[in-house]
Parts: sequence; C-alpha cells; structure tokens
Amino acid sequence: MQEVNGVKVPFVPIGGVNGLKTTPQVNTPDGKSFDEVLRRELDRLKFSHHAQTRLESRNIHLSDDDVKQLADAVDRASQKGSQDSLVIMKNVAYIVNVKNRTVVTAVDGENLNENVFTNIDSAVLINKKP
Repeated sequence: MQEVNGVKVPFVPIGGVNGLKTTPQVNTPDGKSFDEVLRRELDRLKFSHHAQTRLESRNIHLSDDDVKQLADAVDRASQKGSQDSLVIMKNVAYIVNVKNRTVVTAVDGENLNENVFTNIDSAVLINKKP
C-alpha cells in the first residue's frame, strides 16, 4: 500500500505520488494562462439581451472608447459600493448592474424626457468629449 496525503491507498497514481503535488499550468493558444483569460472575461463589461435590443432599436452605437468609458464608470461605482447605477454619457442613460458588470438597458436623448429611473443607488456622469 502507498500513502498519499496521509491516506493509505491500494494503488499508485499515474505519474507517482509526487505528480499529485503540482498542478500543471494550462495555457491558451495565445500563451495566456486560463486564470488570466477567465479574469479578463469576468472583468469585461457585458450587455444584457434587453440592452442590446434597446441599443439597436434606438440606433445607439458605441465605440471601443465609449465601452471603455462605461467600464471605467462601472469601476468607479463599484469602488463606492454601488449595486445598480445610472450612467449618463453623450446624452444616453445606461442602467448598469455593477456587481455583474452588465448594462441592463439604454435610453437615448429622445426617450429621456420625463423618465423616472428606479432601483438605482448611484449615478455616474461622463463628461468626456470624443
């Protein structure tokens, strides 16, 4: 019998007992570790199906810089402990679930008049010019 981590087992694992002590690094084809790819995807700003539909129906187009500014706004809201935030950028209002980093909906300038936004705990105003 072999002893593995203090437990007697009737077999020897492939690679021997020493093979159990190390976990091999898993890399993606571009050379990044799985952990790096997973962290990057979790940190990425996402758009709900509803938000995507609103963006398309209201002809709202976001550049890479716009998405970066939104993500930065979500980061700032997160640092303040926000859960659901109203982000206003370029005459468009976005409701964002901060914890999940997900844009829930978008309202453009034409539809902003007399709107009431509920269930938010913060607002972030982005005044940067393109």
